[in-house]
Amino acid sequence: MSTQSLKIAQIPVLQDNYLFLIHDPVSGETAIIDPALEDETVEALDARGWQPTHIFNTHHHWDHVGANVALKERFNLKIIGPAADRDRIPGIDIAVGEGDKVHLGDVAADVIFVPGHTTGHIAYHFSSEQALFCGDTLFAMGCGRLFEGTPEDMWGSLSKLMQLPDETQVYCAHEYTLSNGKFALTVDPQNTALTQRMQDVEAMRAAGKPTVPTTIGLEKATNPFLRPMSESIQETVGLIGAPIPAVFADIRARKDSF
Repeated sequence: MSTQSLKIAQIPVLQDNYLFLIHDPVSGETAIIDPALEDETVEALDARGWQPTHIFNTHHHWDHVGANVALKERFNLKIIGPAADRDRIPGIDIAVGEGDKVHLGDVAADVIFVPGHTTGHIAYHFSSEQALFCGDTLFAMGCGRLFEGTPEDMWGSLSKLMQLPDETQVYCAHEYTLSNGKFALTVDPQNTALTQRMQDVEAMRAAGKPTVPTTIGLEKATNPFLRPMSESIQETVGLIGAPIPAVFADIRARKDSF
């Protein structure tokens, strides 16, 4: 059973990014996850009266680490990031990888190594909060583009995340859901759960509401990148009975040119 002791704030920045603030009211510690911009981050912190103590980075791309150094200088906070990307994380203090734990007060997150989008990407899973911060690995009805890793890398990473409890809240770093869903319908057109979800997503976006967070359970039901084993998808893409990583690679290639 989740204790839900952390407070989580989701802050839209840039065109379609989300950064996250997570606050432990017991210790007063606050972590910023993947800060792109300094001013917007500070404004969000000030609005809540939270003093940041940490930055948790998932990967090295500029729209996730752009404000690292400025925030570190401003608040004297600690920056935690992926060991495999240590040389590419500005201001990093503590490098972590698969099996490590990070703490915010007494609340712990497991670090999960999820390469694919980049070779060093990690995710943070707060099991007591039923919360996953996965950067650009898993999106609502999508997954990250393979800038550095292979389809096998990404499928392995997504397979790890699929093992988390279905009720896990997935705090992904971009609002890509509408476009992801339009693509999903092209490879999984017979999925009634997907069709219904798209109606919900269209209504939410039309009302200016975020579609993040999602859940592991909802993604397993509607995200084609978690469903390469589906006979219906395999039939649609012409790969019935093919190895699962090969089906995944085909779906990712189709999305790249969608």
